[in-house]
Amino acid sequence: MELVEPVVRIFLGIFFLMIGLQFSARTIGLYDRMGFSHIHYGARGKATWWHRHTFNVFRAAILLICLLRIGVEIDPWLGLFPALYQWPVLLAGMLVLMASFTMVNYLQAYMHDDWRSGIDEGAGKRRLVTGGPFARSRNPLFLAVMAGQFGFFLALPSVFSLVCLVAGVLVITRQAREEEKVLARQFGEEYEAYRQRVPRWL
Repeated sequence: MELVEPVVRIFLGIFFLMIGLQFSARTIGLYDRMGFSHIHYGARGKATWWHRHTFNVFRAAILLICLLRIGVEIDPWLGLFPALYQWPVLLAGMLVLMASFTMVNYLQAYMHDDWRSGIDEGAGKRRLVTGGPFARSRNPLFLAVMAGQFGFFLALPSVFSLVCLVAGVLVITRQAREEEKVLARQFGEEYEAYRQRVPRWL
């Protein structure tokens, strides 16, 4: 525990900082090249708008907490679960986070030009991606993100990370339903056949 705990603590701070930098750089680079944003919040006050802002609040809180933990002892305020705060669990969480990060990047690359964050109803009809990992799940990217949220809970088993996990899963499952409504409108019978053939999750 004396060796693994500080490694995981530092890893979490660096990991979430790098995710923020990578996502920001990717978004800016795509905008500079393509001339439009790949990030879509939806209409102000609508469900998807609230989903995005809720996700952003928790993402910022996670980053702040993980960076603070590197140099400041704030764990008593996070409500740690002592039974889970053991080196095998922390290590497993770190590995799940890395696997999730790898899968998210793979899936975004697989989608290539069709990748968007949020619902882009103004783009017109695009290709419906149904091959590869999308032949086994209609929402593999969301699955990968939820796996990462579970990994964070394992790497920092606490009331704080449990609240983040529950909120994240609720937001993602609700967002998946909203996005599927739009896809059904855009692709009609093609999407209905896909929906009948492939499960929403697994």
